[in-house]
Amino acid sequence: MDIHLISHLVVFVMSEIGTYYALDFGGTNFRVLRVQLGGRRSSILSQDVEQRPIPQHLMTSTSEDLFDFIASTLKQFVEKEENGSEPSSVRTRELGLTFSFPVRQLSIHSGILIKWTKGFAIEDMVGKEVVGLLEAALVRSGLDMRAAVLVNDAVGTLALGHYDDADTVAAVIIGTGTNACYLERADAIIKCQGHLITSGCMAVNMEWGNFWSSHLPRTSYDIDLDLESPNPNDQGFEKMISGIYLGDIVRRVILRMSQESDIFGPVSSRLSVPFILQAPLLAAMHEDDSPELKEVDKILKETLEISEVSLKVRKLVVRICDVVTRRAARLAAAGIAGNLEEDWTGWKWRYMMFREYLHEALNEILGEDVAQHVILKVTEDGSGIGGALLAAANSSSGVDNVQLL
Repeated sequence: MDIHLISHLVVFVMSEIGTYYALDFGGTNFRVLRVQLGGRRSSILSQDVEQRPIPQHLMTSTSEDLFDFIASTLKQFVEKEENGSEPSSVRTRELGLTFSFPVRQLSIHSGILIKWTKGFAIEDMVGKEVVGLLEAALVRSGLDMRAAVLVNDAVGTLALGHYDDADTVAAVIIGTGTNACYLERADAIIKCQGHLITSGCMAVNMEWGNFWSSHLPRTSYDIDLDLESPNPNDQGFEKMISGIYLGDIVRRVILRMSQESDIFGPVSSRLSVPFILQAPLLAAMHEDDSPELKEVDKILKETLEISEVSLKVRKLVVRICDVVTRRAARLAAAGIAGNLEEDWTGWKWRYMMFREYLHEALNEILGEDVAQHVILKVTEDGSGIGGALLAAANSSSGVDNVQLL
């Protein structure tokens, strides 16, 4: 599996006090956060979070258009949150940038975009330094802010997990996209050989969404989805387990069934719209426990324009959701079991059935005696808060008792 990036991570917990910001950008939405630290392990005094969707046209526009929109949103957030407070007994505000796309890391606060994933296709940004583009937009917006660190969502989640619990050794993201990272001994990393390393461990960002193998059990639906995606022959593992794609696999199955039988009535034109069935809708149908499956009926009518289907057909839709979700969870569990040998914590996804199937598969793969020692902990806003923590650790004021890798 490719390792595109070896990222810096806090190993010893800081005692920083103050307010730090984070920008968490890794999919069709981005979040801005403000975190106030209290100076002790797991001492987050307060946090404010705002989520915004990225307009569809900006996903294929220009880097300047994209970052101007993000910088404008960040400025509005900062001004709202600091209204009436002492904004800046301060130096320049410190920002942690969580950027969840493959990057060649140049330093703790700089990196070059290798390629886009998750539906983005902004051509002028590939091969460009990410932090520089953001900071140029911040200057244009008039916001005095410095991006102190550049990490991805898995590393940010690991940072928060380690801040809360020093036994945390790895993190995985299963959301819009998917990725994993883990702590590794520096002397075991080939890329580190010959370099001066100031600590014994490093966070290895696996970019496992790009794992591809002839052994992955792909169906015709997976193959068609891949060929029709903005990045064909790329991110194969991600396309089988992450949120942005699961709903579309279900849509394709329903479309095929609708074309080959009359159980859904006339073929709805909405079934031919890519990504119209998003992950929250998939989860809502899958977890519908009403006797008449009213939520399934509602989504079929309102989203896919399929009406007047029998309860038997609604149960079939739930079954399709179940098969697609269970396969995704089992593949994710196989990735975890295949790469991690110690206690594992710090993951996120709110889809309850997915979590259940993940636990079930880990028990099967590892055996109950071993699986009981693999501890799964869900984190909320882990990638963003972790980015703010790392910004504090690498702030321009310096933190004497924090060791950075």
